[in-house]
Amino acid sequence: MTIHRRLRCALSVLLFGAALASCAQDRSIVLASTTSTQDSGLFDELLPRFTQQTGIVVKVVAQGTGQALETARRGDADVVLVHAKAQEERFVADGDGVRRFPVMYNDFVLIGPQRDPAKVRGAADVVAGFRAIATTRSTFVSRGDQSGTHLAELALWREADIDIARNPGPWYESIGQGMGAALNTAAAQSAYVLSDRATWMAFRNKGELAVLVEGDARLFNQYGVILVNPARHPHVRAADGQAFIDWLLSPAGQAAIAEFRVGGQQVFFPNADRR
Repeated sequence: MTIHRRLRCALSVLLFGAALASCAQDRSIVLASTTSTQDSGLFDELLPRFTQQTGIVVKVVAQGTGQALETARRGDADVVLVHAKAQEERFVADGDGVRRFPVMYNDFVLIGPQRDPAKVRGAADVVAGFRAIATTRSTFVSRGDQSGTHLAELALWREADIDIARNPGPWYESIGQGMGAALNTAAAQSAYVLSDRATWMAFRNKGELAVLVEGDARLFNQYGVILVNPARHPHVRAADGQAFIDWLLSPAGQAAIAEFRVGGQQVFFPNADRR
């Protein structure tokens, strides 16, 4: 074999090895998820563990639940992890997702100023608290972004027999932004706001705000995970996406969720159901 031929063979081996390395490094998925899972710091804890165990990198697109489901519906994500059960079930029923799995839960809390002009502090009935806010025309900040938190808020207004969409009033401010922005706006205006507990715990600009209503069963907040349907979007990385879902539902993933703390407190509670 001539020296030139040996060099060509060696170069071919090097190029082939580089191609294999590139393929190995390209194991990644896009996860469309909520701002609460991102802003709380949960993914900073979970995703490096998953990548270390599997070699799969997870790229997060953090949006409100409605936007995350739309991103997934367009095929711009491989997996979606959100918290609006009815919308998630519709996503699967419409053929956009394969199957919904419960992953974890926490709760919503009604935040408000320490002076509490609506006098809702300590109320056991969150709907009565919402009604008092409307009656006293106390400033309320809504995310207004079709997120899971926004949808939960709208459901509470409906239970309070208040048509907030048709007649919001000047005291109701819908900002069309995420949870962090809503909390910042509420802090600046000494207003009421509905928040998921994890984002509230991680939020640093609390100012005069405090948790005023908590513990009502209607504040329960369930999260679910769904693989985007590869039959509808053939480019979906189904094997690696399912690997991520399987890890979340596994004892290792569930333990990682349970171990996550904000300010020393557990804020997400695993409750995976593989059935």
